Amino acid sequence: MLPQLSQTVYGKPLVYLDNAATSLRPKTVTQKWVEMSEIKNANIHRAVHAMASMATDEYEGTRQAVADFIGAQSAENVIFTSGTTAAINLLAYSFGELCIREGDEVLIAESEHHSDIVPWQLLCERKKARIKVLPVLDDGRLDIEALPSLITPGKTKIACVAQISNVLGLVNPIDEIVRICHDRGCPVLVDGAQGIVHNTVNVNELACDFYAFSGHKLYAAPGTGVFYVSPDWIHKLPPYMGGGEMIQTVSWERTSFAEPPHRFEAGTQNFAGVPTLKPAMEFAAMMRDRETELEHNAVIRFVNDMLVADRRITLYGRGVPGKDKTGIFSFSVQGAHHEDLALLLDKMGIAVRSGQMCAEPLMGRFGITGMVRASFAPYNTMQEAEYFIESLRKAISMLQ
Repeated sequence: MLPQLSQTVYGKPLVYLDNAATSLRPKTVTQKWVEMSEIKNANIHRAVHAMASMATDEYEGTRQAVADFIGAQSAENVIFTSGTTAAINLLAYSFGELCIREGDEVLIAESEHHSDIVPWQLLCERKKARIKVLPVLDDGRLDIEALPSLITPGKTKIACVAQISNVLGLVNPIDEIVRICHDRGCPVLVDGAQGIVHNTVNVNELACDFYAFSGHKLYAAPGTGVFYVSPDWIHKLPPYMGGGEMIQTVSWERTSFAEPPHRFEAGTQNFAGVPTLKPAMEFAAMMRDRETELEHNAVIRFVNDMLVADRRITLYGRGVPGKDKTGIFSFSVQGAHHEDLALLLDKMGIAVRSGQMCAEPLMGRFGITGMVRASFAPYNTMQEAEYFIESLRKAISMLQ
């Protein structure tokens, strides 16, 4: 099912715990990419020949499948991008051109990935607007009580928050955040890069205005992503990029644009990669069956309990496993550098992430330069979890 797990690293079976960076891909996904590349390799929408029709059907069929998977009202609300980063940049430009003026505010959670910080900084520099920060408490949870006072009526034009922090692994109360923001006339962008993996997502129930995620974290091909825009906004946003495919008519005098979502998909799209989202979503659904979910929650509880019990380890993001704490564990060890720990674990066959995890402001919040992150997917086993804890203890002992 997952060919990558048959590998060995330094003579030891691979234990892959870097899923928050990118997930492994099942064979159904790689087979779909090969099928698109070898059999249905044609540019979409434009030509009338058979191969182009097949490629277009695959691409647009995937759009409908994504809409169904996330509970979108229509496939019209689903825009394909190269990933979460591209989606947020699209929004920052389009929404910024439409709504942001000098003196306006963009509210961003302190735990955000750089991809949900830097595009807004660029916008605010361009528009002479300012960024406000929703703080993170000591346990990693967002300071929701502070949220109402951070929203300036008529000035705070958008709030940006991750459904699940890629560092802390905590499920943020998106429904409450959306309610508070909407009551004050502020739309909400949800970064779902981790949320789409660990939660069943229904954007209609979340009532968010914008939702973005990357395919490569959800078992699909890299270079694929989804940007959901609610019915309230899909026809308001101006195009982000100009070029082929996103137009209706072009003349020297003026250009008219295609209807959404195509007006946001300029140029040649990733017609080989996007269809892999369909088998990836099918795999994700299979990973969410009750038996697999119970096993995964047992793994999360075990790892959480072992990390919390070890006094040498500081775990960031304290929550209840299986409730608001997912299988993303970031930690530091006094007297042991995060990169040294990761290198030792690698020698033991365990792949983890070390460093700032593209969240430098969050590292500053906790007064450190980096962490080690072990991120578990539903396909990780209890045996792998036990081996990770055993190996981590050994690595810490070697460095202290």
